[in-house]
Amino acid sequence: MKNKLMGGAILLMVSTLATAAQHFATPDQATDALARAISEHNESALTTLLGDNWREVLPPEGVDPGAVDRFLRDWKVHHQTDINGDVAHLVVGNNGWQLPMPVVKTAQGWQFDLQGAAQEIATREIGRNELAAMEALHAYVDAQQSYYALFHRYAQKIVSTAGAKDGLYWPTAPGEAPSPLGPAFSPPEPGAGYHGYHFRILPDKTGFAMIAWPVSYGQTGVMSFMINQDDRVYQRNLGASSAQTAQAYTGFAVDKNWQRVTSEEK
Repeated sequence: MKNKLMGGAILLMVSTLATAAQHFATPDQATDALARAISEHNESALTTLLGDNWREVLPPEGVDPGAVDRFLRDWKVHHQTDINGDVAHLVVGNNGWQLPMPVVKTAQGWQFDLQGAAQEIATREIGRNELAAMEALHAYVDAQQSYYALFHRYAQKIVSTAGAKDGLYWPTAPGEAPSPLGPAFSPPEPGAGYHGYHFRILPDKTGFAMIAWPVSYGQTGVMSFMINQDDRVYQRNLGASSAQTAQAYTGFAVDKNWQRVTSEEK
């Protein structure tokens, strides 16, 4: 489902990628060549393997050196190429981590599919953001409970007014007890969000509540989420108008269109 909801900008990008990637007789040959190029930090070999525009999908500045080290370590522990028809995926390590770059069979042989990689990378990013949003909502519940223990009321703001403690977060000096909520909900750049999501406290007569929605629907997230003092997360796909719809909510209200998230391993 999420593949169909991928942002238009990503789809436009992958449609223009060069396809002049190297072909191999077997997918194992392709994945072996990729691991070798990565271990040698050989960008020329990567260009041969993936095509001239591989940086548009895998920009070097966006690659975590630690992740590369883990990949190479896991490769040495165990690696295999799983083939399903005309598509193959490299799996490494004892935990079976799958490289988000499929190898596909063409008339000329097996080659890496950057379009498929771009979609898979975006899908995984959305999944990580959605999990982070739900974890943040649980952190909000804990913060409200801590705030209530201090002030015998629930906070109506995320970030406190300067010099006050009327929100869940306020800056502290060294040695002072931390505020119930950390500064992550208040990004340094307005509109940046937290892991691709915006958050807003909802009025609730019986306790407290919060709603979260994607900063950019289909690119940073798909589902919107809601929680209250019961610490149960509900989700709903609000579509392209997620921001407007989420901001129009005047309180915690989950109807049949909102589904409880019973497992947060998406």
